[in-house]
Amino acid sequence: MLFSSQIALGNLAILCRILRHNLGAGLSVVEIFRQQSKRGRAEVKPIAGRVADRLQAGESLAEAFGKETGRFPPLFLSMVRVGEETGHLAEIFGELEKYYSLEQKLRRQFVSQSILPVLQFFFAIFVVAGLIWVLGMIGQTPGKPPPPPIFGLTGTKGALTFLGFVFGTLSLLLLGYVFFKRQFRHLATFEALLLRIPVLGTCLEAIAMSRLCLAMQLTLDSGMPIGNAMRLNLAATGNNAFSLHAEQVALVLKKKKPLTEALALVRPLPPDFLDLVAAAELSGSVPEMMRHQAEYYREESGRRLTALTKAASMGLWMLYAGCVIYAIFAIANIYLGALGGVK
Repeated sequence: MLFSSQIALGNLAILCRILRHNLGAGLSVVEIFRQQSKRGRAEVKPIAGRVADRLQAGESLAEAFGKETGRFPPLFLSMVRVGEETGHLAEIFGELEKYYSLEQKLRRQFVSQSILPVLQFFFAIFVVAGLIWVLGMIGQTPGKPPPPPIFGLTGTKGALTFLGFVFGTLSLLLLGYVFFKRQFRHLATFEALLLRIPVLGTCLEAIAMSRLCLAMQLTLDSGMPIGNAMRLNLAATGNNAFSLHAEQVALVLKKKKPLTEALALVRPLPPDFLDLVAAAELSGSVPEMMRHQAEYYREESGRRLTALTKAASMGLWMLYAGCVIYAIFAIANIYLGALGGVK
């Protein structure tokens, strides 16, 4: 990921697969990480060695992973904690393997579908810059009136100014987003706003819901106190708009209130999901319902990410088309001006 030190998705999925197989075969986590420190992927080897040392010293797996600052996603850390507390580590790593494999597939799909529109967009920028430069050259021709400038710019200096403005603006937007995301104090408010953005919001919602349902499936049938379970479940979404309400939910459940009433405090939850929880709670089949919902939202997140990719591609294509159309009209204006000078 851009500006991120996290382990690559492919290596993370492979690590989850290895942990699932080896834990299922009866190996201890210390043995597994000793093996990975010698035979694992290059990116994983040094981390595996440090994790094995911490496990040997008596730390839990969640604590050992947690000290690898920024190397593992919040969802991974939360789900490992869930697995340790419920005794379902192998199953957790199996689900994480599926999740990260899907996320890698969707990310590759997003990149492949975005390459052409991005190339078109940058091509359009250079077309406009080239037109500005050409107009400056034409304006220097003796005996001919100078053509109208584009955005008030002509010549080499104008073209460089245009390119500097465009790429400078794009760089500032990117750096501003990264800084804002890392430094914004009210991150839950920011992420709640993102959930309201058309197309993007529905995609983020589906991803968070797939994580929540997976965590609830594993914790609600484990014997863990339900208040503690819901704290972990909401943290597992990786979205602060959901996890912000964890303490309120735990407090309501501590008073022996229904799960549906507690979850109603989590504002980003879809109303139809709450209806399903209410029905499942009456029949005593909440974990089973969560299993089906986790699968549904996993597939839904794939569909919605595809829609987001198409929308982003269309937006970039429209920018490209706008720049090209502007260039066509500018050239036509020059041509008509030249015809008028001939007359």
